[in-house]
Amino acid sequence: MDLIDKIILLICCFVIYLCEPSFGMNVIPVLAAIVVACFLSYFEKKALKAALTIGFIAASVFLPGLTVFLPLICYDLLFEKFQFFCLAALIPLLFLWQNSGATFIAATVLLSLLCILLKHRTAQLEKLKSDYNSMRDTAREMTLRLNQQNSDLMEKQDYEINIATLNERNRIAREIHDSVGHLLSSSILQVGALLAVNSDEKMKDSLLTVKDTLTQAMESIRSSVHNLYDESIDLYEQMEELVQKFTFCELSFDYDIHSNPDLRLKYAFLAIVKEALANIIRHSDANRAGITFREHPALYQLIIEDNGTVKNYDTGSGIGLKNITDRVDAFHGNINIITDHGFRIFITIPKEAKN
Repeated sequence: MDLIDKIILLICCFVIYLCEPSFGMNVIPVLAAIVVACFLSYFEKKALKAALTIGFIAASVFLPGLTVFLPLICYDLLFEKFQFFCLAALIPLLFLWQNSGATFIAATVLLSLLCILLKHRTAQLEKLKSDYNSMRDTAREMTLRLNQQNSDLMEKQDYEINIATLNERNRIAREIHDSVGHLLSSSILQVGALLAVNSDEKMKDSLLTVKDTLTQAMESIRSSVHNLYDESIDLYEQMEELVQKFTFCELSFDYDIHSNPDLRLKYAFLAIVKEALANIIRHSDANRAGITFREHPALYQLIIEDNGTVKNYDTGSGIGLKNITDRVDAFHGNINIITDHGFRIFITIPKEAKN
């Protein structure tokens, strides 16, 4: 918008300049005004613009032809920090008006008013544009923040639903085990007692059939309870609890498991982590440790490390490390112990491994 306003002012100034006979055909004021206007558009420092404007106004006193272009030159300082410098333009204008006609005076006055109106309009448009951009950026930032909050709420909701589901499965498993399981066990014992005291062969066959049916029901319930209880153990929650209780040093925790490992494998992982953290407390002078638990297509990977030094046990004969090694071997896994630049236990266990 500034460029368009300056082109309009330049054309108007040039027309007034040509209409004043006293200026003749001197092109120096025109070229000087164009050059200074270009410099004012190029430079961004307000102080430098003010200096150029004052210099042009001072030159107008000695070269009256420059006075016609004062509205164009003063345009950049209007509504700015140094706008009061524009008042100095009245001095050469007064000198010029003393020897000019009413038409020329009216034209320069109107041109000055046009300059002020154009600058005011452009300043308002720039302010509106700046406010719009600010509002757009704020709205975009709020949208991103709301999306992040919604995502966090959804993750928290899914986590709480998962915890509630696991707790409910655990409760159902206990109810079945404590009520139905005990009733079936009692019924099996009672049928066994009847078999022991009954001498009728036909009755024995019927009782044996009932006992077999109750035994199958008991085995089915045991299997169902085992599966429910297996799924009710949240490995991440248990690991997180161990991490929260560890206060010996700073401990980072990276968990990336999406499947549901076998119950015995869950207990093995928990026991390994407990033993490794206990070894850090007893045998290391670390001030930083970390647990990394990741899942790959064919195996689980567990890395427990610290930046301390091994002080009180040998890496091959420590009881804690032997327990960890035995648990890993039970699932046909691999364990590597690295003592360079700290202490690291690197464990991999295949997914299809059976205890």
